[in-house]
Amino acid sequence: MSPEPIRLLEVQSLREQVERTLSSRIVAGEFAPGTVLTVPTLANEFGVSATPVREAMLNLARRGFLSPIRNRGFRVTEVSDDELRELREVRVLLEAPPMRTIAGRLPADTVDALNALADEIVAAGREGRFEDYLEADTAFHLALLELTGNGHLVRLVRELRQQTRLVGLVDLAETDALAASSLEHAELVRLLVAGDGEGAEALMRRHIGHVAGLWSGRDE
Repeated sequence: MSPEPIRLLEVQSLREQVERTLSSRIVAGEFAPGTVLTVPTLANEFGVSATPVREAMLNLARRGFLSPIRNRGFRVTEVSDDELRELREVRVLLEAPPMRTIAGRLPADTVDALNALADEIVAAGREGRFEDYLEADTAFHLALLELTGNGHLVRLVRELRQQTRLVGLVDLAETDALAASSLEHAELVRLLVAGDGEGAEALMRRHIGHVAGLWSGRDE
């Protein structure tokens, strides 16, 4: 068998891994808006060649997380208050009402999986593992929406979450505020299991409201 496809798969895997880690660090605020990142520096940090790092950074530029600087690298982009507000409003419209639909209808194995994710979100936030925090948080929210059976809804919310920036997470890691917001996931599961759709929708609205509030380093 030719080794070429294996090399391509390895490059693709490295690119995805670098992109996932970089995006998590940007979303969480480890790389603050305005920070200049260079391919050689990051390639050295990740212990990989320049190619997967460059490809990852170009993809992040297409997603709006980075902007290229001629002959210098890439700058982490700013996110305006208006952008955060609009993202929050759209996510509330898409994610909160379905809580009434799925309330009281969660299969037992799904409840177990959601509770495990809720525990991981709390632990990862407390320990400053932001990549794990964001991955568990995304998995939790999408798992809830998958219960609606609406694949378009799941895809839309996944795309919106990829655009959301939570630059206040790093500063919140050592405070009670991040732990409190993380515990809302377990409370949401409890309300849904109890069939309290109204309470679950209200909590989801409040929870997503943190996007433009404390998760972004702003007062609520």
